Amino acid sequence: MTVVVVNLGGMLLRGIYRAMPAAAVAAVLATTATASPAAAHQGRDSGRWAGGWGSALIAPFPDFFGEPNWSGGFDDHSVRQIVRLSRGGSTVRIRVSNVYGDRPLHLTGATVGRAAEGAAVRAGSLRSVTFRGRQSTVLPAGREAASDTVALRVSPLERLTVTLYFEGPTGPVTFHPFATATVYRADGDHRFDRDAGAFDETSGSSYYLSGVDVSGPTKGGRGTVVAFGDSITDGALSTMDSDNRYPDELAERLVTAGRPTGIVNAGIGGNKVLTDTPGFGTAAVERFRRDALSQPGVRTVIVLEGINDIGAGEAAGTPVTAAQLIAGHQALIRAAHWRGVRIVGATLTPSKGCPYPGYDTARGEAVRDALNEWIRTSGEYDAVFDFDRALADPTDPDRMRAEYDAGDALHPNDAGMRAMADAADLDLL
Repeated sequence: MTVVVVNLGGMLLRGIYRAMPAAAVAAVLATTATASPAAAHQGRDSGRWAGGWGSALIAPFPDFFGEPNWSGGFDDHSVRQIVRLSRGGSTVRIRVSNVYGDRPLHLTGATVGRAAEGAAVRAGSLRSVTFRGRQSTVLPAGREAASDTVALRVSPLERLTVTLYFEGPTGPVTFHPFATATVYRADGDHRFDRDAGAFDETSGSSYYLSGVDVSGPTKGGRGTVVAFGDSITDGALSTMDSDNRYPDELAERLVTAGRPTGIVNAGIGGNKVLTDTPGFGTAAVERFRRDALSQPGVRTVIVLEGINDIGAGEAAGTPVTAAQLIAGHQALIRAAHWRGVRIVGATLTPSKGCPYPGYDTARGEAVRDALNEWIRTSGEYDAVFDFDRALADPTDPDRMRAEYDAGDALHPNDAGMRAMADAADLDLL
């Protein structure tokens, strides 16, 4: 695996590598046309909406390390995606992103409805989605659009289908490669199909859909909690189509506690704090404002990032230091505080025994230990969730407990995801 250091601006790179987080904050907060998808509605109605479901997107990567996907483009296709909402309400809206497109995106139309089995939709629940009163919309490259309000009463943990139809060629697709959920495609316009018959192609990635927001009266929690991280937050190796990622399990805990809260999963597999890598998304210090701070109603962000900086750096012979990672985390903290958002630090989970090059070295483990100690003791985060200790083998703390290991000594299985959610103090959210 190659580490690619992108040009985040000279001040930012110098700030990170000299452990000067104040310079990094400037880049995190910088306003650019290509990194402000929620700017049109954030601030104007952020108190009205909460994130019911969300996904962090990356640039097109059609042959994802030998696993083909549809990010090369659509042409006369309907794409149906199933999402599970973390909270309920009386109305919904969708957000569609062309942040990584190379041309305007022509979305012919969209629908939303209550999910049945597979790609089927429950009778009487399909609703047309409009944008500024029209069924179709055009998204310039680098932008995101929120739809108009859709009258559809939803409950916490309810599953919805969102169907997007593209009559003409889209060009390269802004997408999310590890959906851990089946996405369906049909030739032609099948937005209003209740049955699943036409949707005879499937993918493990999701496309263009960055969020489903909920508004209206709800009992319990308020606002949005963003789980920000890498493949562990993203739920890699958890059971497909089961909503067992740790943010999903956290949403279930909140519902059981009588305070359903908007939870947005902003995890990207392979993501790093300091550097971009093709296929693994923009560096955390660059995407934090878009994927975390611009979420509607955001009040708390949980950060679990850094293991890929360590592992990939070790593999490439360009090891990262704890000071560099701490500087990156400090940039996220200061950016969140500047926006008045609470930020929770999560300790990096064990990786001893991981077979991937660079993820099990003595030097890398020393960096992980040092970063975790800083997260626990520095007091710079508003709170700490100790996911490391929740998953660690008590007889070998650098290794994940066998009952939580999905098979690579790095990613938790469903039980491990539940243990992570259980380690979160709900009162600290």
